Amino acid sequence: MRKTDRLATIRDVAALAGVSVGTASKALNDRGSLRAETRRRVQEAAERLGFQANAAARTLNTGRTYTVGMITTDSIGRFSIPLMLGAEDALGAGQMSVLLCDARDDPIREQYYLRALLTRRVDGIIVTGRRAQARAPLAVDLPVPVVYAFVSSTDPADCSVVPDEAGGAVKAVEHLRATGRRRIAHVTGPDHHTSARVRAEAAGPGLVRPPLFGEWSEAWGRQAAGMLLAEKTDFDAVFAGSDQIARGVVDTLRAAGRRVPEDVAVIGFDNWDVMVSASQPPLSSVDMDLDGLGRTAANLLLAAINGEPAPGRHVRPCRLVLRESTAVGVGGGDRV
Repeated sequence: MRKTDRLATIRDVAALAGVSVGTASKALNDRGSLRAETRRRVQEAAERLGFQANAAARTLNTGRTYTVGMITTDSIGRFSIPLMLGAEDALGAGQMSVLLCDARDDPIREQYYLRALLTRRVDGIIVTGRRAQARAPLAVDLPVPVVYAFVSSTDPADCSVVPDEAGGAVKAVEHLRATGRRRIAHVTGPDHHTSARVRAEAAGPGLVRPPLFGEWSEAWGRQAAGMLLAEKTDFDAVFAGSDQIARGVVDTLRAAGRRVPEDVAVIGFDNWDVMVSASQPPLSSVDMDLDGLGRTAANLLLAAINGEPAPGRHVRPCRLVLRESTAVGVGGGDRV
C-alpha cells in the first residue's frame, strides 16, 4: 500500500498494519491491552501513511479534548513563556495543546478565562504568574484538575510546583565562598516581596552587612553599589537578588575602578539571558529551571487527569550557571 493524494483513514492504517480497525484505534489512542509489538506496528503504519487522527472522533472516544489551559498573571512573559515551553514539551508527547490566557493581575479577567476554558472542556489547567508567593486557589470544586506552577496555592490540598529559591541562594553564597570570598554583601528587591525575603534570609547571617532591599532594577543595583562604596563597606563579593540588580552593581563597580571579579565577584539570580550575556563581564547566576518546572507541572497535571493526583507542594532545585563575573577563566555558562 502506498500514500495517495487523499487523506489516509484509520482503515488504511489497520490494513497496512495487518490488524482490525478496532485494534488500530486502541493502539493510536493508547487504550486497551495490546502487545507492545502490535502497538508499535500500528504507530509505524500511521507514520508511514501520514495519518492524522480526527480530533472530534478522538474526543468522542475518550471523553477528553486533549487541551490544557494555562492562566498567567505574567504579562511580559518573563516567567510564563519558558514555563509554557516546558509544559508543551511534556504535553506534546500526548498530542495535547496548550491554551494560554493572560489574566494581567485582574481577578475578574481571571474568572472570565476560567469560565471560557471550562466551556471549551479543557482536560486540566496550569496556573502561573510572575511572583513566587502563594495565592488563593483559582476556585473550589472545579470539574478538572489544576496544578500551580512557579506560584503556589494557599490550599495544601492543591498541587503546586515551585523553585527552591532558598536553596538557590545558599548555592550562590557557597559558590562565592568557594572562590575565596569572605565579605559578601547582598542587594535585592522590595522587602515586601516573598522572593526577596526568602533569598535574603537564605543568604545567611554571615553577610558583611544587613541586606539592602530596594527594587528589581538595574537602577537600584547601581544605587546600592554606590551606597556600599560610599559607606566604605569592606566587601569582596555581591550576591544580587536578580540579574537586573547584578548588572547595575557591576556597572557602578567598574565605573569606580573595581575589577569584576578580581576585586569584587558578583552573582545574580534568574539567569535571564538578555541580562547575563549583556553584562560586562557576563554574569554568573542562579537558574530556576523554568522549563523543567513547566515539564514537571505538565506531568503532574497529566497524572491527575489520569486519576493519579499528587497534592501538596513540590519543590524543584535551582542550579548555578557560572560565568566570568565570579571567577577568572570561567566561561561558557558552566552549570553546576
